[in-house]
Amino acid sequence: MTTAGVDGERPGPGMSGGFEGVGGIGEPEGPERSGAFEVFRDDRGIPHLRAGSALALARAQGHNAAVDRAWQLETERHRLLGTTAAHLGAEAVDWDRFARRARLADTARRCYERLAPQTAAWVRAYVDGVNAGLPEGASRAPEFTATGLAPGRWEPWTPLGVWLSTHILFAGFPTKLWREEIARRLGDDRATLFATDGPGTSGSNGWLLTGARTATGAPVVAGDPHRFIEDPGVYQQLRLACPEFDVVGLAVPGVPGIAHFGHAGGVAWAITNAMADYQDLYREQLRRTADGGVEALGPDGWYRAHAHTETIEVAGGEPEPVEVVETDRGPVIIGDVPDAPEVRDVPDAPGVRSARGGGPDADGGPDAPDLPDAADVPDAPDVRDDAPLISLRYPPRVTGDLGFDVLPALLRARTVEDLDTALDGWVEPVNVVLAADTTGATLHRVAGHVPVRPYENRLRVVPAHDPAYAWREGAEPTPRTEVDAATGTAVMANERGLAAPLGIEFAPPHRAARIRELLAAPPGAGAREVTGPPWSAADMAVVHTDTRLASSRQLLSLLAWAPDLDPAAERLRDRLLRWDRHMDADSTDATLYSRLRADVVHRLAGHPALRPVTGEADPWRSSAYPPLFRPWLAAVPRIGYALETLLTVGLLPYEERLALVAASAEAVAAARTEDGPAPWGEVHRVAPWQALPDATPEEVWPGLAGDHDCVLSTSSVPGVTDLFARGPAARYVWDLARREDSLWVVPFGASGVPGSPHHRDQTDLWASGRLAPVTTDWNLLHRTEETISMTTTTVPALRPAVYEQKVEGFGVVRLVPVDPAADEELLHGWVTQERARFWGMADHTAEQVREIYEFVDSLPTHHAYLALRDGVPAALFQTYEPDADPVGECYDVRPGDFGIHLLIAPAEGEGAVKGYTDSLLTAFIGYVFSDPAHLRVVVEPDARNEKALARMVRVGFELGPEIRKPEKTARLAFLTREALGLA
Repeated sequence: MTTAGVDGERPGPGMSGGFEGVGGIGEPEGPERSGAFEVFRDDRGIPHLRAGSALALARAQGHNAAVDRAWQLETERHRLLGTTAAHLGAEAVDWDRFARRARLADTARRCYERLAPQTAAWVRAYVDGVNAGLPEGASRAPEFTATGLAPGRWEPWTPLGVWLSTHILFAGFPTKLWREEIARRLGDDRATLFATDGPGTSGSNGWLLTGARTATGAPVVAGDPHRFIEDPGVYQQLRLACPEFDVVGLAVPGVPGIAHFGHAGGVAWAITNAMADYQDLYREQLRRTADGGVEALGPDGWYRAHAHTETIEVAGGEPEPVEVVETDRGPVIIGDVPDAPEVRDVPDAPGVRSARGGGPDADGGPDAPDLPDAADVPDAPDVRDDAPLISLRYPPRVTGDLGFDVLPALLRARTVEDLDTALDGWVEPVNVVLAADTTGATLHRVAGHVPVRPYENRLRVVPAHDPAYAWREGAEPTPRTEVDAATGTAVMANERGLAAPLGIEFAPPHRAARIRELLAAPPGAGAREVTGPPWSAADMAVVHTDTRLASSRQLLSLLAWAPDLDPAAERLRDRLLRWDRHMDADSTDATLYSRLRADVVHRLAGHPALRPVTGEADPWRSSAYPPLFRPWLAAVPRIGYALETLLTVGLLPYEERLALVAASAEAVAAARTEDGPAPWGEVHRVAPWQALPDATPEEVWPGLAGDHDCVLSTSSVPGVTDLFARGPAARYVWDLARREDSLWVVPFGASGVPGSPHHRDQTDLWASGRLAPVTTDWNLLHRTEETISMTTTTVPALRPAVYEQKVEGFGVVRLVPVDPAADEELLHGWVTQERARFWGMADHTAEQVREIYEFVDSLPTHHAYLALRDGVPAALFQTYEPDADPVGECYDVRPGDFGIHLLIAPAEGEGAVKGYTDSLLTAFIGYVFSDPAHLRVVVEPDARNEKALARMVRVGFELGPEIRKPEKTARLAFLTREALGLA
């Protein structure tokens, strides 16, 4: 068995020799105190950061995140503070109100103050890097210009707040609101009828193969986290290297280190959501005092609660006040305190006392108390059943610990034992962890803080005044198990498995079972007395992309026995029963199944048995809950995700289920067109979340295979839409034999900057299920000139413009001179694409492209410009004087002739927005004719480029003769002032 510490991966000259700091993260003596670092990038722009100390490296990571992901970082900072509406408008108010009421920023401050000194210094170094890099990053990101937003200052606790706000809804506490509504409307015995989690928290996969199951004899860890697909992505591919450690993995922009998915050379790890329940909702009784304060009812009577008012600024609207109230249980996140100061005292209440700050109560109660009816709660004024007052209790708010001391320890881990010890301090989210090291040791455990409290707390909203529902001291033990020696595998897929004692609802077992089935394929050559053949890292894509939809079995079984179908429905039935049940992108049967499923969902929603929670009675329509929680309260998606359960037992008699499916089959068959259904990949497209979707041209997002219960979990919403907003936010394969044989991919690219060549360059890989290699040899990486003190003069948006024009309905177009060195990577990414083949540089290296534009820059008669659309590079625009160019030898040059070349940028280029190129041409022609000496524009597109020629004619150019040049046969075209009415 080999180790991954090969020479090519080592930090290199001048980086050897470690240092010992308290707790392992310290500041070395000597020149490394300067914070200098090196940035290398691979061919996909993925950053590899190298520094002389862990603190300098933390600064480097923060600086890099700010440069590559400035808009994303600032979006997350504003989400944490509850200030997004100030630049995003009224649609963001709901989140801002929740963030403030839940006291996310204050909790982050508390947790930062309790960090170990060494961890706090490490986090501060990261924040220093963010603040140093934000001005440059913001100058590259067009969203700042579009919103008029200037980057703000990060505080030392901001990364903790980013982590908290990212995961505060991860455990799905709003599901308790749904169960509460189901129990109230359908009865307590129906509270868990829909007990399968929706796309918010399940869909992730992870698996481990021991060395006995791999071709190399060393373990492999692989998987894919399932989250909202965001643009830019929630995970950043990254390498962090210093004398103490060298780790590649998936970082969360805005948070230092590599938390969830990493390969440190000697040990690799990955996680999935454990589906544990560790946040509680309490039904509060609150009343207003005569002086405008707030009192809450607790086990000992009424007491003074914390209350203050904040103001949410709203772009384009009036400011909105929000009252922040916190009881002993936690911040009140639902409901408003009544304004009336007159109250009726509760008998035997011992008076008013101060809030205790949210710590766990010492007084207990029965371990399994019955949930009281509303009538059992002591009387309180101004409380309405349809307007509950509910507080949220979550571990970091109670303990002041977010688990950040674990993050630097993960980077330093060398073995599974090191990793296991570090994870004992993990807090949230609660995860299932798989890990392996180069000795062959493995780890399969749960990590995180689950409070000790009654089982009922996990199910429903519980009364705050009853001490029986208080949290006890300590935390639940976290389960662990051994990797199955017989199969040499371990699987985690949010199912009811290792973490079952800690949760209520888990993902269906289908993904986990399918992964085990795939990994237990019939033995092949070289099998080592275990089930299945040896696997390589490259083989893992077969598992990542599996599309078998096992949850279709129950619906198809009912369809098989559906009675009295008409001929069209019988044909539909026969077709679907022959279907292989794979949700492949090119499958029309998959689309047909989705249509049938959607119709069944809607018929169930209309059934009398569910009428109390559907239609006008749908809980999402209730004004009692903030709009933020409506996705958890909407009945149709709940029915869609629980369809397998609802069609199996409990809700309807078997004959009614058959009749319902039969009616759906006939309806779907009758609605079919002659062309039949489109392939699944045409309707099942990703719909990513963007903080500012209008900042870049509208894109046609890719279609994918898969569905929610496939291993390739691309979660559409049955009965609502075939589009999916949640799916694999990354894929990874960690090879413990040779780290350089590891693989990864993200949905879009390494850069969060629109127009960057690495903004979308992984999309095709991701959509097709392919993976990119993890390059670890420093000699194969490209060193950049980025440093902590790098200037911003290289940023195109900051360069003086030679021309600026506002094009109505398109934006502001600015022409700035090309900087050959600074723009080398950008231009190389443009001119080497297939769509730019007529440019003649398809086989050029980046250095050759730079040299060409350095030569152009040296000529007084030729000029190259970047065209910026609202600050984003949109095109390459070149001008020349024909009598000083070889083209002048091919026709009779007139006085006032002026030549131009035009290359539209990829991704946000032609076809992305209607009239995109014509709008740019409008600005370019405006620039040319802004000089009275220019009388005629000359162009010479490749004679085969029919699209370009047609565009020129449409704009007003007159076609001239073909000419032969050394590199191409061109067609001349001319545009005069007279043709535009400018004479």
